[in-house]
Amino acid sequence: MKRRDFIHTTALGSIAILGLPAPAIHNSASFSTSVRQITNGPLHHLFGYIGQSLTIPWNSTGKRLLTLSTPFIYHLPDGGEPAGVCLVHLDKPEGKYYKIEKVDESLGWNPQQGTMFYWNPDNAANQFLFNDRDKKTGKVFTVLFDISLNKRVHEYKFNDTPVGNSGVCPKGKTFLAINYARMARLRAVTGYKGATDWTEGVRAPKDDGIFKIDIQSGKKDLLVSFATLEAELQKKGFDTGGESLFINHTLWNRDGNLFCFFVRAGWSGTGKEKRTNVFCTMNSDGTGLHVGRQFIGGHPEWGIGQNMIGRIGDNQVIFDIIGEKIVGKIGTPEAILNPEGDISLSPDGNWFVNGSAKNGKNFYNIVRLKDGEWTRSEGIDKGEYSGDVRIDSAPRWNRENNQILVQGITVDGTEQLFIITVK
Repeated sequence: MKRRDFIHTTALGSIAILGLPAPAIHNSASFSTSVRQITNGPLHHLFGYIGQSLTIPWNSTGKRLLTLSTPFIYHLPDGGEPAGVCLVHLDKPEGKYYKIEKVDESLGWNPQQGTMFYWNPDNAANQFLFNDRDKKTGKVFTVLFDISLNKRVHEYKFNDTPVGNSGVCPKGKTFLAINYARMARLRAVTGYKGATDWTEGVRAPKDDGIFKIDIQSGKKDLLVSFATLEAELQKKGFDTGGESLFINHTLWNRDGNLFCFFVRAGWSGTGKEKRTNVFCTMNSDGTGLHVGRQFIGGHPEWGIGQNMIGRIGDNQVIFDIIGEKIVGKIGTPEAILNPEGDISLSPDGNWFVNGSAKNGKNFYNIVRLKDGEWTRSEGIDKGEYSGDVRIDSAPRWNRENNQILVQGITVDGTEQLFIITVK
């Protein structure tokens, strides 16, 4: 089969371990994967963010899937380089691929995280959120778009504190928001280049941090400020070396009552700064701030309740983040090549995927949690892109728990979307 068809089936018989203290060993040969390219050039197509906290690219009907389209992926976009906001019509094949419909544009995006797409849990058939920025002012905001009306139904604009979505509550009603212009200054890969930053020159501002936005009313609340975080860091003995703070990866748990995040500093890439990377949790109502949780890797995912999935040493672990103890283990080093890789738990909690790179390709290690059986997908080319425009593995489950959306480089050199089917 030629690579341009990009359909390959694999079943790897191996060993997996799940659970402590007496894990069972299983021979993995009862399920396999197939990989199919679903978009094509000449434009590049990407979704962006990892499938954490139930970030699902498919709408609730399973017929529409979100993607950005762009003529380039080799540099960070500025305020004059929009990406197309598009729907992939999975019920309308066009040759080997599917119909793509451009419905809007975004000036709030980057190659690694996209535009923070998320289907509105309160109307997941028709409404989704994405980030944008004002062409004239450069201020970032979030959009609620309705595909049944084919228009924007709400723009969450805050002139004093222009922030964008950083994580929608899986239960609906609210989303967390951060300052992507500040991110662009302090951690370019995760921000929106050239966006307006009201905090420039302020190391730990009192009027910036993590906000919570009500989806229906648009009401904004500042849950925690950088000033508060700096004070808490000092209390816990963390020395930021005078570097400016920023926040990344605000992730809701599945119950919508708790979220985690990283407070960071010294990540501009010069190699001269003192780097800070502190894991934190907070209740969704703004209480219970805990700075300095056990570090479980840079790409954790929520499990069930207060359990999280991450890395400790060479192991992929299930960790009670409040009790601060390991309560389970997923796979072995043979099954999980890199426990620091991008990870995602299926919506039903029965399947786990870990993405890891090797020899210029992203591979996806899929574990069935009830018995620990696992398989590994065909490698998908990630090209030679690196740094701020790298192509991460970033797996995202569908709502039926049997498909995973990823992206990679095709034979024509464009970045496209692929679906891995578990069967």
